[in-house]
Formats: sequence, structure tokens, C-alpha cells
Amino acid sequence: MKSIVILAAASLAVGSAGAPALAADASPAGTAAKYTSKTTPMSVLLGDPAAKAVLVKHVPQLVANSDIAERAGGMTLSEIGEAIKAYSPDVLSEAVLVKIDTDLAALPAR
Repeated sequence: MKSIVILAAASLAVGSAGAPALAADASPAGTAAKYTSKTTPMSVLLGDPAAKAVLVKHVPQLVANSDIAERAGGMTLSEIGEAIKAYSPDVLSEAVLVKIDTDLAALPAR
């Protein structure tokens, strides 16, 4: 039931949010980009095996739901968290996003 609510909220948010750029964190020319929960779309994170492993560790229910990648792939984790906050406040809470960002920061820059 929880995954259905997450999917519904994410689907609604995608329809109104538009599609952000499908790149990792924007960085100055010549420097490598780091993934973050606030700037990197979920589809980019899921497309990188190391970043996907971070998501599996912290939010396995999102990774296991194939509709999320399709419907909310253009959204950042932060945006998805805002969209589902009323229904599932703990799934992508600020505390969870901090843990995800900490693990993403430990990955090699892309």
C-alpha cells in the first residue's frame, strides 16, 4: 500500500514539475560532478550502479518499484520526498536524504 501511495504522489508531482536536466550536479568546466539528492535526477542515480546501490541501501522500496523510475525519473530525491511527505514522511525525510548524500559524496566524481 505504501508503494502505491508513493507512486501516486510521485506521478502527480512529475506531471506538474516538468523535466529537469538529466545530468549530475552542475559543475564548472573541467571539474567532475558529484551526485546529490537535491540536484541529480533519480534516473541518473539509477543508471549508475554505485549510486543505485546507495539508493538500495537507504530506500529499497523506491528502487524496487519499477514505476517510480519511469514516472519520477526526472525528479530529484528531494522533489520526490516533498511530493510524498504527506503520505510517507519518513521514506525520504531530511535525515534519510542526509545519509544518502553522505554515501553519494563518497563515490568517485562522474
